[in-house]
Amino acid sequence: MSDQEFHRIKRLPPYVFESVNALKAKLRAAGEDVIDFGMGNPDMPTPKHIVEKLVETAWKPRTGRYSASRGIPGLRKAMARYYARRFGVSLNPDTEVIATLGSKEGFANLAQAITGPGDAILAPDPAYPIHAYGFIIAGGVIRAVPAPSPEAYLRGVSSALKTMRPAPTVLVLNYPSNPTAQVVDLDFYRDAVAIAASHDLIVLSDLAYSEIYFEGAPPPSILQVDGAKARCVEVNSLSKTYAMAGFRVGMAVGSERLIAALGRVKSYLDYGAYTPIQVAAAAALDGPQDCVDEIRRIYRDRRDVLVDAFGRAGWTIPSPAASMFAWAPIPERFAEMGSVEFSKWLIREAAVAVAPGLGFGEHGEGFVRIGLVENEQRIRQAARNVRRVFAEAPAGA
Repeated sequence: MSDQEFHRIKRLPPYVFESVNALKAKLRAAGEDVIDFGMGNPDMPTPKHIVEKLVETAWKPRTGRYSASRGIPGLRKAMARYYARRFGVSLNPDTEVIATLGSKEGFANLAQAITGPGDAILAPDPAYPIHAYGFIIAGGVIRAVPAPSPEAYLRGVSSALKTMRPAPTVLVLNYPSNPTAQVVDLDFYRDAVAIAASHDLIVLSDLAYSEIYFEGAPPPSILQVDGAKARCVEVNSLSKTYAMAGFRVGMAVGSERLIAALGRVKSYLDYGAYTPIQVAAAAALDGPQDCVDEIRRIYRDRRDVLVDAFGRAGWTIPSPAASMFAWAPIPERFAEMGSVEFSKWLIREAAVAVAPGLGFGEHGEGFVRIGLVENEQRIRQAARNVRRVFAEAPAGA
């Protein structure tokens, strides 16, 4: 057999985070206590009533059978009720809702469903990697549009549409943003839908952080815009909202045509999540929501401690308005290192792990992403470590 790389694998660049992850694993194996802000992995327990529903359902003999690829009807109805309650958006659970194995799987398989070889996709930079690589794996071509702000991103999209050949087929949105924590209002979505309609674009909106917000009004859905449902699909997730990341439950909702395409692809690939997990997810969406308020409060408190403690340590970090991340500029004296080397230096010297901005695209260079996934005591310990290594670093470092 030839040792040449497979075609789709060749289209994927080396994993930027791998060198940092490898160093983290090496230090931990040597007994180092690494404070890990690198991955957006919720550390709080899943609310009790959700776990109890999972266990109760798991004891029923029939629930060990294959489930439904599109999601069991009860879960799809609960997802539709969530959109009606939270956004005032009416969805048909049979034709406009699919339960996915997390929002990441839904996004990637939707890319598979709608992308042909050479199709051009407009995606933000920086962005969560699946927003580009889901399409690249499917054979598409990414036009990365700089996104220093949501408004700048839409201006860049408008400019690209005037010159791109072939014309793009898909526009990707993600607000609240991972990694930048940027937020938008409904007027932004109105502008985006108008641009998409005038250029016959499909819009994929990632709203995974819809319930992790700290300032102002709750984040809106693009489906609140009149006419959006004709060309838009939104993916969302229970991972952060209910601390259910390992459950792998998300949703894709919106355009009946696009949801049907996703459903057809999924029908060949999976039988859906384990039924007790889906029943538990329905219980999460339909049950008491005070747990969501508590999870949001925990992230807000951690954000405030992070910004204050790291600021006192000599690292000014803008306070994120939403999401479970801070998007932090590398301190000026270390900027020449670049985000990958700075991240490696920080984990080596301070035992603090962050995600290098370059891993989120070319325009992520100069930043690191810090996850709010350690408790307040650990955040303060990390700040003390940072203060120490900043003080010990040679002048001009």
